[in-house]
Amino acid sequence: MAKRSKRAAGFADPTKLSPFASKDSELTVIIETPKGSRNKYAYDPEERIFELRKVLPAGMAFPYDFGFVPSTLAGDGDPLDVLVLMDEPAFPGCKLTCRLVGVIEGEQGDKKKRERNDRIVAVESGNHSFSHVKRVDDLGKPFEREIEEFFVNYHRLTGKEYRILALKGPSAAGRCVKQAMKAAR
Repeated sequence: MAKRSKRAAGFADPTKLSPFASKDSELTVIIETPKGSRNKYAYDPEERIFELRKVLPAGMAFPYDFGFVPSTLAGDGDPLDVLVLMDEPAFPGCKLTCRLVGVIEGEQGDKKKRERNDRIVAVESGNHSFSHVKRVDDLGKPFEREIEEFFVNYHRLTGKEYRILALKGPSAAGRCVKQAMKAAR
């Protein structure tokens, strides 16, 4: 039988990994919730495991893989969110290398208290279906409507409102990541 360590059980803490892969333009992303899932998963740094946070109602599923950038802190107090475009869904805890294509600048809350909740848009480096996408604008207006509808309905389930303020390109996304890295220090 193996010796038990005095360290906490569970995974190594993915929130502490480097936010950038080998190149500054390639982002490290940890997937929490895969595309097509009705289950919303999130990493719990205290228990060092991924846990089920909620189940979406029938007919509603995550349209893309969702995860976070390690070693960052966003305006909502969590690591910076990332929506990942890729060929097949990943799984909770999967580490990806992605390239930035944009940022969805958004705001959530109720009538009294609102906070920023921006989401990076990235393309997984080895995919085929989205290899042509260099900027979030390449995805067109249908993508913007789809994402806005998803986030509006998703936040409505918790009694909050959500609205997209702007969709911006890779330079703005890079600035957003660097700002979130600075906030995490």
